[in-house]
Amino acid sequence: MRLFVFGLGYTARAFIRAFPWTHVAGTVREDGRAQDLRVQGVAAHPLAEGDGGLWDDLRGAGAILVSAPPDAEGDPTLNRFAERIASSGASWIGYLSTTGVYGDHGGAWIDETTPPAPQSRSSEQRLAAEQAWLDLGRKTGQAVHVFRLTGIYGPGRNAFVSLARGTAQRIVKPGQVFNRIHVDDIAATLVASLSRPRAGAIYNVTDDEPAPPQDVVAYAARLAGAEPPPETAFEAARMSPMALSFYAENKRVSNRLIKDELGVRLRYPTYREGLAALHAAGESNSAA
Repeated sequence: MRLFVFGLGYTARAFIRAFPWTHVAGTVREDGRAQDLRVQGVAAHPLAEGDGGLWDDLRGAGAILVSAPPDAEGDPTLNRFAERIASSGASWIGYLSTTGVYGDHGGAWIDETTPPAPQSRSSEQRLAAEQAWLDLGRKTGQAVHVFRLTGIYGPGRNAFVSLARGTAQRIVKPGQVFNRIHVDDIAATLVASLSRPRAGAIYNVTDDEPAPPQDVVAYAARLAGAEPPPETAFEAARMSPMALSFYAENKRVSNRLIKDELGVRLRYPTYREGLAALHAAGESNSAA
C-alpha cells in the first residue's frame, strides 16, 4: 500500500516505520527537512513548492494520514488540497486530533460518547477540523477516521530529556491527572485501523492509567539514578500559557474502544512500561 502524509512529523514517522509500505510520500514545511527525508526513502514535498510532484504521489495513495494542525483560517490541508484528496482514490484517511476537544471533566472518566466541550481556541479549531474531515468523508465515500491523542512521548521526547535539560518540574495540583501515549502505540493503533476501516470512526488513543504528572517525573528520575526536582505547588509554578491550559483540564480518558473494536493491545499500557523501555534503550543516560 502507498501512503501519503500531510505533516511528516514525529508521530507520522512512527506510523511509517510500523507498516511495510510500498511507497511513502508527504509534506514538510522546510526544504532542508525534505532533503533529509528523501535520503531516508520518503518522497517529501516542501509546501512552498508547486503541487506537481505532490499530486503524482497523492493520486496513487491508498492511505492518507493528516497530522498537520489547523489554524485560524481552518484546516490548511483541506483548504488547499480537498479536491485532490477527494479524487485521490484513498480508501483510508486518518486525522490526528487531541482529547483536548473534550475540555475539563473534573477528573471524571470520559469516552468517545462524551460530547466535546473545548475550552481553548486551539481545541475549538481541532474540533472544527475534525468535523470538516468527517464531512469530506461523507461527501466522497472515503473512510475518514479521527484519532484523538493524549500526551505523546517516546524516543527523544520524554521525561528523561526534560531532566537532562533541567526543565523538568514536579508541579503538584491536587487531583490533577493526565493520560499519555507512547508514539509506538499510536502507530500500532493506526495500523490496526488500516485493516478494520470504519467510515466516520472516532477513537481515543491513550494509555490505561491517567496519572499525576509529578509521579511520572519522579519515576523517570528514579530510573535514571537522578535527584528529582523538588515538588512545586501549582499556584507557585512558572508555566507557559500552553502548559497552564493543560492544567485547566482534568479528565480520565478511556481507551476501551480501540481495544474492543480494533483489537489493540498496548505495548506500553502505563508510563512505567514506557519509561522502563526508554531507560533500557539508553534514553536516561544524559539525565543521571
